[in-house]
Amino acid sequence: MYTVQMEQECGCFKKSEYSNNNSFQTQQDAYNYANIVAEFMNEEFCSQHTFYSEIAENNTFVIRVAINATSVSGCSTGVSCDVGCESTDDWTLESTDTANDENCGTGCGCS
Repeated sequence: MYTVQMEQECGCFKKSEYSNNNSFQTQQDAYNYANIVAEFMNEEFCSQHTFYSEIAENNTFVIRVAINATSVSGCSTGVSCDVGCESTDDWTLESTDTANDENCGTGCGCS
């Protein structure tokens, strides 16, 4: 038996038609379900979170949830506006070394 679990049930998940802890006879069925549900949630939910599936221990697939950087920062690039300017944003995807950053302090142009 294989299980697909939600790591954390956000408000959108609780209001949705999806259920937690679904069981499947085959690993392939569980894998497919986890990936499809994560994709649907990314498309249908409020976009404050990003969902992705991972295989875990004990024949379990987990649909994990992360903060959507685009939703937090407001940038269409998904990277916070203070990237490269000694950012304290935990979601920054780039280096915060600004020693040679000619754009530091000018902003990224998004709002």
